Amino acid sequence: MKFEQYQIATELKRGLEELGFRKPTDIQFKTIGPVLQGNDVLAVAQTGTGKTAAFVIPILHKLMYVKHPPQENEAKCLVMVPTRELAIQIASVFRSIGKYTRMKTTVLLGGVEQDHQIEQLQNGTDILIATPGRMFDLIYQKKLNLNHTEILVLDEADLMLDYGFIKDIRDVIKFLPDYRQTLFFSATINSEIKEIAYSIVRNPIRIQISPKDPVSKNVTHFVAHIEKDDKRFFLERLVREHPEAKILIFVRTKVRAERVAAAMDRVEIKTLTMHSGKDQKERAEIMDAFKSGEVKLLITTDLNARGVDIPNVDYVVNYDLPDESENYVHRVGRTGRGMAKGIAYTFCSKDELAILKDIEQYLGKKINELEIDAATYSDTIVFTEDVKDNNWKALMKAEEEYLEKKKKKK
Repeated sequence: MKFEQYQIATELKRGLEELGFRKPTDIQFKTIGPVLQGNDVLAVAQTGTGKTAAFVIPILHKLMYVKHPPQENEAKCLVMVPTRELAIQIASVFRSIGKYTRMKTTVLLGGVEQDHQIEQLQNGTDILIATPGRMFDLIYQKKLNLNHTEILVLDEADLMLDYGFIKDIRDVIKFLPDYRQTLFFSATINSEIKEIAYSIVRNPIRIQISPKDPVSKNVTHFVAHIEKDDKRFFLERLVREHPEAKILIFVRTKVRAERVAAAMDRVEIKTLTMHSGKDQKERAEIMDAFKSGEVKLLITTDLNARGVDIPNVDYVVNYDLPDESENYVHRVGRTGRGMAKGIAYTFCSKDELAILKDIEQYLGKKINELEIDAATYSDTIVFTEDVKDNNWKALMKAEEEYLEKKKKKK
């Protein structure tokens, strides 16, 4: 079934066609109908399956035909998300698909002045996408009224729980009408998520997209055994060999992100860093520069592992292995999106072998091993352009070659 055959507004079909959306993905096919019919939905689907459009399309259609438009400080639909980046991403999907509608989309997030956001809410909004902190700030200031909100969407619910937003999820219900439609989306499901989901949805349609291999078939992923202090040399080599590639590099902490960026700077490779230490203005500028290809390397924490759609990422590099096995799937899912192909490399040191084992157990299979012979490993380290390390490593290489020649003569 194609989108042109759906019973949705012509304006939406036009927007979808311009975006190149012809046929729905599995999660879209299973979700759009129930949402249009007014059912609550509990959907579980991995990253990269198109779940944002799965709720955006039917919500836009429904809101085009509401009897009572939003009044002052009101929102007809509330989408709660855990991160600022995800809020911005979802807003862009609403705006692009709803390009030919008159639907108004507003984003509430912290890290920026609230005055502009309050101004946007004054005449009401059709779709409000919000992170919990700023949303509650404006509720308590009486600048936001959810009494007539008809649709609630909780996106990336498992990440919201990880970030400690469970109380916020329960609290927002107090400000919403009893009669509403609730859509609950999560990449994973466990007993805690089930408990919170079934406390806020009513007789939901349960949808689960769970392929045997949680990593997209468009992603080829490898693990390379590289010692911690040598990882920067292999990253440098990857960049040198693929100068036009857009590369997303994941590390564990913001301190680590800055250290890796400094190592790249020493060899004159331009990078950007993205983590919780950046304010919202910086984050927006960084994402714009990376998305546009102005800078082709972005070093980030798991802040960018979920939900954010960055176009045309050629390589994902797990410079550090993630603390949580499922985050591996989210990380590598930043490449190979839609119809594109992608490659993911994991640099695994000896002290990360236990984490690698947990990830492979989670995946249900071994990750392809990228074998690096001793000569290639040694050459990668010696021929780095990092002057501080290159001098003594070159001397070591020369010494090894001298001893090898001496051995052959004997």
